[in-house]
Amino acid sequence: MIFKLIEKIKLRNSRLSTKLMITYILLTAIPMALLGVLAYYEYTKSIEEKVGEYIPKLLKQANNNIENNLGELERLPELINSSSDVMSILRDSSFKNQSKLHQDQFVVESFLTSTYLDNSSEILGAFLLSKNRSFVSTRLPYEGFNLENLTLPYGEEHALGEKVELILPKQASLEFEGNPPYILLMKQVTDFDNRKSLGTLFLAVKLSFIKDVLADLEGEKNAAMWVMDDNGQVIFHTDPSKIGSVFSELKDYPLINGSFQTEAGQEKTLISVNKSVRHKWILVHSIPLRYLTMGTDMVRNVIVLAFFTLVIITSLISVFLAWTVTKPIKKLGNLMQEVKEGNLSVSIPITSKDEVGTLAQSFDSMLTEIRELIQKNYSIEIRQKNAELYALQSQINPHFMYNTLQTISMAVEDGESETVVEMVTLLGRMLRYSLSNKERLVPISQEVDHIQDFLKIQKYRFEERITYGIHTELDSSAYFTPKFILQPIVENSIKYGLEKRKGLNIQILVREIINDQGKIDILFSLRDNGPGINEEKLIELNHKLQSDPMGKRESGFGILNVHARVMMMFGDQYELKVNSSIDKGTEITIKIPAIFKSEISNYLGAQEDGDEK
Repeated sequence: MIFKLIEKIKLRNSRLSTKLMITYILLTAIPMALLGVLAYYEYTKSIEEKVGEYIPKLLKQANNNIENNLGELERLPELINSSSDVMSILRDSSFKNQSKLHQDQFVVESFLTSTYLDNSSEILGAFLLSKNRSFVSTRLPYEGFNLENLTLPYGEEHALGEKVELILPKQASLEFEGNPPYILLMKQVTDFDNRKSLGTLFLAVKLSFIKDVLADLEGEKNAAMWVMDDNGQVIFHTDPSKIGSVFSELKDYPLINGSFQTEAGQEKTLISVNKSVRHKWILVHSIPLRYLTMGTDMVRNVIVLAFFTLVIITSLISVFLAWTVTKPIKKLGNLMQEVKEGNLSVSIPITSKDEVGTLAQSFDSMLTEIRELIQKNYSIEIRQKNAELYALQSQINPHFMYNTLQTISMAVEDGESETVVEMVTLLGRMLRYSLSNKERLVPISQEVDHIQDFLKIQKYRFEERITYGIHTELDSSAYFTPKFILQPIVENSIKYGLEKRKGLNIQILVREIINDQGKIDILFSLRDNGPGINEEKLIELNHKLQSDPMGKRESGFGILNVHARVMMMFGDQYELKVNSSIDKGTEITIKIPAIFKSEISNYLGAQEDGDEK
């Protein structure tokens, strides 16, 4: 029948186009209808699958943020050891006159208020129990501070040690005005000097920090979210009335990391769950499927409308377009074949603004995005490697920590209290400097102070075997340097220097130099009188510095790490150099540009952008 219809149409010059046109018109309706149904089905299915894959990733990130917040909260009880007045009161006997007891009460509760309540809006109250005494500071009126029904003892001493115990909502009889949900942090207060337990500290923390973490996931008003432990005890719920209840359906969940569908009553629901690593808390997101696919109804209507519209339009314009589409499509197909074979640098000429031209433009845009993504992924890999290096540079050698603590212990046994105080102070400053990772560039004065603290501790340990001198021939507070570029070098010098020398002298010089462009650079010179490096090992070390500073993590990695960070941050013209001779010592120089405070963003801007992403 189709061919008879073709025979009746006398269009000799466009016979092939006519056949294509008629065939297209007759065969458009059924394929487009099937395509519309299939597209609707696949679109709905795709939404469910994508949401099922995407939400667990968000839940994992949210769980990590909750874990981080809990980690910060669990460190709060340690602040009580920083107050000598409070520790002194807790050590004293509770048998005093009434005036002294009131004075002690005022001192301790003032400390609890200023340290915990004033510095964190999330803390509802602090309760300190010690030697039949209680010290309380709360933000809201409360009642029922009776913990006798808990599974953990709450008396004067128990075997918590350094562990922080979490008491979940509704497990304690304590209630605050307005009944805000909270968790209770329970920590034993220990007198480390006398190795005795002085009591127990309880911190009541609002669950608002969990709500803040989940705020970005609560955009869908029809979704429910909650946090529970692995026994089903609900810690937080978007419906506050369910906090503290037990979620019995947990045992029926087929998995605890991922998404699955279930039927709640007569309605299908998508459940996404993620379990944290440390506290084993389970974060759950639940939403009925009909809310996810609500937008597909509009897609269905659009598909139906597009179907009838396109059938009418193609019937009217197919005669005109049939022969004009063939040639450009064939050309575009050839270019696509080149791309398929791996040639991403092809250029697609756009000679028209019709559908074929739009397709060519979209394909060209896609190629551009692919090239940009390849470049972007390469850049991300470089930034990740840089981030790994930065993480390594903030670590303190565990052998150094062990040896330092052992030296402090020996000083305590010998009754050298001034030495103990000095070494603890130096170690504290070093730890604070090491754990402060917010600033990657610091004033040279801070880096010099840090290495001076390190050498003082080593001086206490090795006594007369180590001598040193640090000289700065510039305004060290005006210039900035990467953190931890001196300590790995000095550690290396001490490690190998004292193996074959009874005495080691280390000299550090920081000064300005003028580079080939006439600009100011900063030069760090570290010289020792150690055994030196033989020529073969020196050649091998310099080869590593020049060829692959990011390579294997073997001996000398501290030097390689410093060299790699300097080159990645400032360019190939800045580097670390090693000069050494047997029995004459070793000299290591590190050259960096002169960086003022106003120029820091020029060196960290790109890295910080990558980190934020």
